[in-house]
Amino acid sequence: MGKGPGLYSDIGKKARDLLYKDYQSDHKFTLTTYSPTGVAVTATGTKKGDFFLADVNTQLKNRNVTTDIKVDGSSNLLTTITVDDIGPGLKAIFNFKIPDQRSGKVELQYLNDHFGLNSSLTLTANPVLTFAGVLGTNSLALGADVSFDTKAGDFTKMNAGVSYSTADLISSLALNDKGQTLVTSYYHVVKPLTNTAVGGELTHRFSTGENTITFGTQHALDPLTLVKARVDKSGKVNALIQHEWRPRSLFTVSAEVDTRSIEKTAKVGLALALKP
Repeated sequence: MGKGPGLYSDIGKKARDLLYKDYQSDHKFTLTTYSPTGVAVTATGTKKGDFFLADVNTQLKNRNVTTDIKVDGSSNLLTTITVDDIGPGLKAIFNFKIPDQRSGKVELQYLNDHFGLNSSLTLTANPVLTFAGVLGTNSLALGADVSFDTKAGDFTKMNAGVSYSTADLISSLALNDKGQTLVTSYYHVVKPLTNTAVGGELTHRFSTGENTITFGTQHALDPLTLVKARVDKSGKVNALIQHEWRPRSLFTVSAEVDTRSIEKTAKVGLALALKP
């Protein structure tokens, strides 16, 4: 476990990563190269059905300033500037997208042993204010995440959550969508030496009474090969195998089968990430 409660986005993150991270039904290729001066260039191509999406991201680091410049296939330019160590535990993040003049946003993050803060402000005439704070320790954390639209004069987001962690178990409870959705999750490390873990997530929507349940597990076949599987209430079963065939270069194959419609063809996704 890390030191301090972390950020609000960390509540339930271990379970979400176990259940959803790296699963996909598309074909994705990522190639990262580094120049002698340390500039990192990452090219990504994704095939979604009959569509092909591509983007190029360039990352430059100069002391405590990291600049990411991303260009997508629609000629949009997204720039993110991260300034670390402004003060003890404090960083600033600036985002803007060209040609969208309303996309500018400034964000502040602050972390210490008992508090985590993430606050942002859109750079528009009628800004949207977002505040996410967590209070506690690395064992018990309580937090809230709210957004206020100054143009509408209303809260667009109101979430609250609590997380409890031990050496091998992390559980969380969150009330989202202005109290309309309850999400509870758990993550349990069964065998650390083989990275074996199980997890689950239950979502209840008060307006409809609908429950969504997902269970998953992971296990390392060897230090370079990880397998994962999950199943949800609707009968969909997903599985993947991920192999690190060279340092930081990953090959992932994932598949999805609908057990209630076996006659349908299984969805298969491929992802290849190459880093020198």
